Amino acid sequence: MKALILVGGYGTRLRPLTLTRPKPLIEFANKPMLMHQIEALVDAGVKHIILAVSYNAEMLMKELRVEEERLGIKITMSHEKDPLGTAGPLALARDILCEDNEPFFVLNSDIICDFPFKDMITFHRNHGKEGTIVVTKVSEPSKYGVVVYSPENGQIDRFVEKPQEYVGNKINAGMYMFSPSVLERIQLRPTSIEKEIFPAMASDRNLFAFELAGFWMDVGQPKDFLTGMCLYLNAVRHKNPELLYKDKAIVGNVLIDSTAKIGMNCRIGPDVTIGPDVVIEDGVCIKRCTVLRGTVIKSHAWLNSCIIGWRCRVGQWVRMENVTVLGEDVIVKDELYINGGNVLPHKEISESVPDPRIIM
Repeated sequence: MKALILVGGYGTRLRPLTLTRPKPLIEFANKPMLMHQIEALVDAGVKHIILAVSYNAEMLMKELRVEEERLGIKITMSHEKDPLGTAGPLALARDILCEDNEPFFVLNSDIICDFPFKDMITFHRNHGKEGTIVVTKVSEPSKYGVVVYSPENGQIDRFVEKPQEYVGNKINAGMYMFSPSVLERIQLRPTSIEKEIFPAMASDRNLFAFELAGFWMDVGQPKDFLTGMCLYLNAVRHKNPELLYKDKAIVGNVLIDSTAKIGMNCRIGPDVTIGPDVVIEDGVCIKRCTVLRGTVIKSHAWLNSCIIGWRCRVGQWVRMENVTVLGEDVIVKDELYINGGNVLPHKEISESVPDPRIIM
């Protein structure tokens, strides 16, 4: 079985992290975002994964070769010279996807959830039509495109973009399963699968909705990355609580790599992930944050709702909050306040940032 992952563009929404590392390789809960998807696909029986990429293919493939061997699978790059939207990449990879005439998965690479791939296979085979879309429940459907479908069998009737009157509360969750015949609908040109292909499939009564249980988040921008981390850690508490860190300094759900060092009298959590080789000095308070590999947080710093990039150095008595994001190798001097700063890589911050802004 095969899967195509739409790795796509430049990751502009997740800058400054993506200025030095491709978005799929950015660690989410101490594992590259892409590997959460790949491992779940492999667990469902997928043996060949195609990555639809438009840049940084060399760096991606270099890192994924190790995972390819570890998991015993094949990973292929399908390289777009020009952007092809969300459907065009399927046409570009047509020859690979059609090799065995089996249904295949298609995913957006920014999605994190309790991936339902095994159940999707059963659902898709049972209805026997061209396509399955995973849908997820949202509290404010007027912000999204809503999927309207039969509650009896899941057959999709239509899509309503940002409805002003209530028509439903389920939206497209960015995970699909298709039979190979869907490729006859897609030409090799920039095409939107959501706006051009899906409405035609629904009109032909060939598209079904599979309801996702549990959490879901598109983690492609910093505030959603942090929200997704909280949801993910809560799911870990229910499914694999042994993975969470236990200590008198810990509050709530916290994931800490075994190589990280935590000082005395710290307060870590709730909702924190700390990566490899991180050093947290004495008296530090961290909540609702991701701290990536090799960073040092000096004594008595206070961090809330931040993403701290690789190999950063945060000074003593620093206070950072309000979705502050530090790119790779940023130095924040002692006793500063940063409120919603987006700091580009390799910068040294020597004065406070009282209002949200980009520091170049």
